[in-house]
Amino acid sequence: MPQPSIDWHARARALVIDGRMVIDGERRPSASGETFTCRSPINGQPIGEVARGRQADVDAAVAASRRAFDDGRWAHSAPAVRKKILQRFAELILGAKDELALLETVDMGKPIQYSLSVDVPATARCIAWYAEAVDKVYDEIAPTARSALALITREPMGVIGAIVPWIYPMIMAAWKLGPALAAGNSVVLKPSEKSPLTALRLAELAVAAGIPPGVFNVVPGYGAEAGEALALHMDVDAIGFTGSTRTGRRMLEYAGRSNLKRVYNELGGKSAFVVFDDFADLGRAAATAAGGLFFNQGESCNAPSRVLVHERVADEFIARVAAEVPHYAPADPLLAGTVMGAVVDDTQLRAVLGYIDSGRAEGAHCVSGGQQALAETGGFYVQPTVFDGATPAMKIVREEIFGPVMSVLRFRDEAEAVALANDSPYGLQAAVWTDQLNRAHRVARALRAGTVHVNQYDEDDITVPFGGVKQSGNGRDKSLHAFDKYTELKTTWIRID
Repeated sequence: MPQPSIDWHARARALVIDGRMVIDGERRPSASGETFTCRSPINGQPIGEVARGRQADVDAAVAASRRAFDDGRWAHSAPAVRKKILQRFAELILGAKDELALLETVDMGKPIQYSLSVDVPATARCIAWYAEAVDKVYDEIAPTARSALALITREPMGVIGAIVPWIYPMIMAAWKLGPALAAGNSVVLKPSEKSPLTALRLAELAVAAGIPPGVFNVVPGYGAEAGEALALHMDVDAIGFTGSTRTGRRMLEYAGRSNLKRVYNELGGKSAFVVFDDFADLGRAAATAAGGLFFNQGESCNAPSRVLVHERVADEFIARVAAEVPHYAPADPLLAGTVMGAVVDDTQLRAVLGYIDSGRAEGAHCVSGGQQALAETGGFYVQPTVFDGATPAMKIVREEIFGPVMSVLRFRDEAEAVALANDSPYGLQAAVWTDQLNRAHRVARALRAGTVHVNQYDEDDITVPFGGVKQSGNGRDKSLHAFDKYTELKTTWIRID
């Protein structure tokens, strides 16, 4: 029998938020007793009060993590033991799918259908995959002379500070937690103050799964308070950060001012989506560009916000994109059929609208959208917006917007397309659309980006590394390569007489 539809509004009204932090396996208020109000972007209304972490709370969380690491309750456990517990953690995440999806939607505004079908399953899949990898990664023996035996072993780094943004709160957290915990580290997670709710619930599920107290702690709070305290802490061995390039620079500064901790930054993007005139299926390319950009309200670091189209097919391409726009009309995220929800808060709404105003002021032509939507709800909605006639110097082309704003630039030939695509301080992702195999390989090699998609965009698998070049960051999330960020290589030389 078909499942009855869920009244997500009723469930949202019945939500009772426990905003206390999780330290040493238990819920506790902030040391100061202070809280901050968590508001829903759906309607601007308060959801609940969340503990406001500061230096004392970070100190307590790091101390708990250090004790847990040093006594070996997790780091010294057999890989098979960590594997089993992490698998149980993934199972509990799936078991709490409806609860976690609702928290994600009311906290950051994405449609409930995607919280259910994308965010929760991807979070569980990431944890489960690294659980399986725990006892599949082997150490090495170097090919030295017969008079020596050189063992090369991977060892956990110690205490990892994980700082994640509001765009995909659960998924971004899992990308840090999976490899860091699988390798035997302890973790202190600082979620964005704009979306802290699922992180707190994940920590409870981790304890229920059997992850020992102190191994995984969550301290919510503001970046300038809890985030800075974590990044400056002398007893944190590495920072895994996802967020803006501006804040990523601060992470590097904090490392230099403290203990030279490792810093791995997954930062912003301004991904180029390059469409050549030899690609026959312009409709598919246009639909993919629209879907890639407008998904998650455009709040994706890898959103294809710079669309480069050959001048011979640009008019047709733009018309096809404009035809896709009505499908992404903003609507109530708690309705099952909603495709695009609300941006995360009023600050982000004003920022996106400011970029739209600058696009018009600098001479770009607004083909569709360009306005706030559903203002009467009290929520933070923006119409999906497409600009034609954009030029490389425009602010909407140069800067990351984190909103549903597409800029279309026209090019004459392959050399100009590559030059335009690479004319950016960012290098996270890119796409090439062509029916010529030689061109696909040639342009993909020429583009400076961590990932280049050919005739598709943003296809994803946990086995594939994710990260960027230039000011899009360093290191890689996902895949076995993520272990490189959370382990140290140790060489043990043994003389054989």
